[in-house]
Amino acid sequence: MGEAEQETVRLTAWVRGRVQGVGFRWWVRSRALELGLAGSATNLSDGRVEVVAEGARERCERLLELLEGDEPGGVPGRPGKVTGVALRWSEPRGEAAGFLER
Repeated sequence: MGEAEQETVRLTAWVRGRVQGVGFRWWVRSRALELGLAGSATNLSDGRVEVVAEGARERCERLLELLEGDEPGGVPGRPGKVTGVALRWSEPRGEAAGFLER
């Protein structure tokens, strides 16, 4: 593995669309755990979901691809409808193991 693949990062993504009350946070948690990421998916009062994930950069980038996937019908099996994703990359803060729905 190259250095970039080993680099640990923190991804914060704010997901817009029909993403609350449809099982979206559960779906994000399942994908994040499959990728070995730690973090959380939290409903925000403005209707967005905030996704925080820490782990290897390539795995965080894969999660982002799944969040952003905008082919017709979205990502197979992904609940709701994503209309946009704003994101920020930053230094990891040492998220506890596991992935929480809030």
